[in-house]
Amino acid sequence: MTARVTYEAEGDRHQLTLPSGISLAYREWSPGKTPVLLLHGLGDHGLVWAEVASAWGDRYHCVAPDLRGHGESSKPPTGYRCEDIIADLEGLMDHLGWPSAHIVAHSWAAKVAAIWARQRSPRFQSLVLVDPFFIGALPGWLKVTFPLLYRVLPFLQTMGPFPSYEAAEAKIRQLKQYQGWSPLQQVVFAQAMTQKEDGTWGSKFVAQARDEVFEDVMQVAGLTEPLAVPTLFVQPEQGLNRRDWQFKPYRTYLRDLTWAVVPGNHWAFLVEPEPFAEAVGGFLAAH
Repeated sequence: MTARVTYEAEGDRHQLTLPSGISLAYREWSPGKTPVLLLHGLGDHGLVWAEVASAWGDRYHCVAPDLRGHGESSKPPTGYRCEDIIADLEGLMDHLGWPSAHIVAHSWAAKVAAIWARQRSPRFQSLVLVDPFFIGALPGWLKVTFPLLYRVLPFLQTMGPFPSYEAAEAKIRQLKQYQGWSPLQQVVFAQAMTQKEDGTWGSKFVAQARDEVFEDVMQVAGLTEPLAVPTLFVQPEQGLNRRDWQFKPYRTYLRDLTWAVVPGNHWAFLVEPEPFAEAVGGFLAAH
């Protein structure tokens, strides 16, 4: 069972079966001429981009997948490394007939996108990094802290279990990504949740994806060599990146770097979508 709440700008839903057997769900808005691929962060799903894609009108052809392990896409027992996600995205772009696109990626997905751009830069007309998380390789001793991080990180709080949908909503409305509880935030939450076989409620995002992603990002660095792809770094005023040492990898390796400070927190596209869409749209129009 899944809570069903609708939103007027949800986009067109599609389901693609890749040659690997992975089923990839994605949403599509305003099929204009300029392709934009929108990648959500860990624990989210493609609908988080709805207001941004809608604000751009018919200027862009926007596609936002549910990355594997999330939303309505496949949830295999293993296969959540950066290279697995990149293979899915390559397959999606091939299906769409996109030799290249503007790629907008949030948080953990920004690290995936940076690695992808390093490997296949011709795929990128530009790259937008939205408050990236885990961009560098992490020291091995941090693995012992993973159980604590699983309990406290806001993007993992939806996993549950919760005794009811109402209990889940009461908890989730306190989190940063749902600040304001807008109509979009309500439907993003509702479509992220599902009732489990034992009657409890929790996220469609699965534990095996969480665990393997954390293992992978600990071992792999996102930026290790100069990258010439035009890149916008989006820094929310209350985001995760606020100090010079956090900014150093981007300023060191990104040769064509633009910076934008926007209102809001780590989920600026959910809590302050209008200024976010304006800042990113301006960058895309210039490239």
